[in-house]
Amino acid sequence: MSSIIESLKWRYATKKFDATKKISKENLETLLEGVQLSASSYGLQPYQIFVIEDSEIREKLKSAAWNQTQLTDASQVVVFANHKSLDEAYVDNYIKNIAETRDMKIEDLQGMADMIKNSTLQMPAEMQNEWAQKQCYLALGFLLNTAAELKIDVCPMEGFSAEEFDTILGLQEKGLHTAVIACVGYRSEEDKYQHAAKVRKSTEDLFNFI
Repeated sequence: MSSIIESLKWRYATKKFDATKKISKENLETLLEGVQLSASSYGLQPYQIFVIEDSEIREKLKSAAWNQTQLTDASQVVVFANHKSLDEAYVDNYIKNIAETRDMKIEDLQGMADMIKNSTLQMPAEMQNEWAQKQCYLALGFLLNTAAELKIDVCPMEGFSAEEFDTILGLQEKGLHTAVIACVGYRSEEDKYQHAAKVRKSTEDLFNFI
């Protein structure tokens, strides 16, 4: 069995973290680099990611997440906040980044820029918001996989008030909206869920070859 599969079988949605254990700076940097390398539609990464370490802010976030202890016991709380809408300047900055990174001329990327603008900026506002939220979930998936390889525990969470999170973190004025969060750290020995067998569909029930 490959080490990747072993790591994925090891991970679970951690319900109780050991508040005394913190992620090292080196491992945190590796974890976040894994998220940075996430796939996204057109590579646009239409989101910002907030790594919450401040204890007072985390207490407020805990209250907005029905007092779930993961918010305060984990080493960090990672908030994925999507842009509610994009504009031409956002796409232009992305194209500029491509040109600089790949040593290309911006004019040679004009066709790509027009294609991205035509397919994303023409969406109704609500559809843009939903599309950007989906990109956050791709990034969350990269976080989960990277964390499993590092033997860092994660609890991905949707059980919170996104509106309250937005207010606490001042996201509205930045045009951002909380899509999903993840608490990261190390499991408590008292967390009974770490011993539970993983329940998934069988490969026969899940996969369809056509």
